[in-house]
Amino acid sequence: MTDMIYGAVPRTSGEPILSKWWRTVDKWVLSSILLLFATGILLGFAASPPLAEKNGYGPFHYVERQMFFGGLALVAMIVTSFMSVQLVRRLAVLGFAIAFVATSLLPWFGTDFGKGAVRWYSLGFSSVQPSEFLKPGFVVVTAWLMAASEEINGPPGKLVSFLLAVTVAFILVMQPDFGQACLILFCWGVVYFIAGAPLTILVGMAVAVIGAGSLAYNASEHFARRIDGFLSPDVDPRTQLGYATNAIQEGGFWGVGVGEGVVKWSLPDAHTDFIIAVAAEEYGFILVALIIAVFAGIVLSSIARLMRERDPFVRLAGTGLVSMFAIQAVINIGVAVRLLPAKGMTLPFVSYGGSSLLAGGIAVGMILAFTRSRPQKDVSDILSGRRV
Repeated sequence: MTDMIYGAVPRTSGEPILSKWWRTVDKWVLSSILLLFATGILLGFAASPPLAEKNGYGPFHYVERQMFFGGLALVAMIVTSFMSVQLVRRLAVLGFAIAFVATSLLPWFGTDFGKGAVRWYSLGFSSVQPSEFLKPGFVVVTAWLMAASEEINGPPGKLVSFLLAVTVAFILVMQPDFGQACLILFCWGVVYFIAGAPLTILVGMAVAVIGAGSLAYNASEHFARRIDGFLSPDVDPRTQLGYATNAIQEGGFWGVGVGEGVVKWSLPDAHTDFIIAVAAEEYGFILVALIIAVFAGIVLSSIARLMRERDPFVRLAGTGLVSMFAIQAVINIGVAVRLLPAKGMTLPFVSYGGSSLLAGGIAVGMILAFTRSRPQKDVSDILSGRRV
């Protein structure tokens, strides 16, 4: 459709695929992801040995697993970034369907690993969390439906995507996984806003989410306990939030020194949900600020490229994926510094986690595929009928 309206994209005759990919890909985002992954490995050397010792593994067991899954994630990212927009969309729809079925069957075939929430399938040698793969697929499907709804005689994509978002959020709440459910609704709201949603509908959705949160607070002891802990003026020093808060305070500006941190011996999730506390304690505000700056750079670079994109689907899907990537980082860091209630969400490419790393690699690969440079007409060219 885009080619019919704006003209086909000219190709350099005989240009190798690898050369064309390198010329068109967002190199800033690519190098930033590699930097985040390297930072995660560095922090893993500090955060994972205590847990490995507790579970009877070698001191760097979790670091080795992170390097393995991270390597697979980087391969998935590169391979996905080579794909055309049409192929990414088709595979995302297929992946979403598989992840949706897998997530729906968790109450019968899943396990909680003693954490009180059935979110994983145990494979014996490892585990998989299907909701991680559900998120990028959902964003692409939502963008596809909304873009299609703008076409003549198109389907009611906005309504269908809304019903799909509510269904997915309900399935996640049943695990319970309120954090991922909120992330799904947030991503849908972002895509809908970019697609031209009336402000009244977005306000109505915000009110509905607050009402659903109040209902969940009264109905779920797990949810209420986390909210009460967040709102309490005093932090219990024996909780994960208490340990993380103390570690961040101890780290100060420069940190206590490499390997000198103690929070990793107290936090069971130091290598996952609270990895930023380990960074703050050992390396101080300097490393935390660098990590935040890298995430911000990825978001700004991607959005800048998407603003030049004239394909509605690419613009919607790319913005939704970037927003998902950004808000997940905000939630993880916000929880660690006690700006948000605990939600159990990893820091993309920095925290340990096979499913989150692989799903993150696929999501960023989609972003890179959507933001690859494609010659397009300026508005003045379109108005004057000139071709590019």
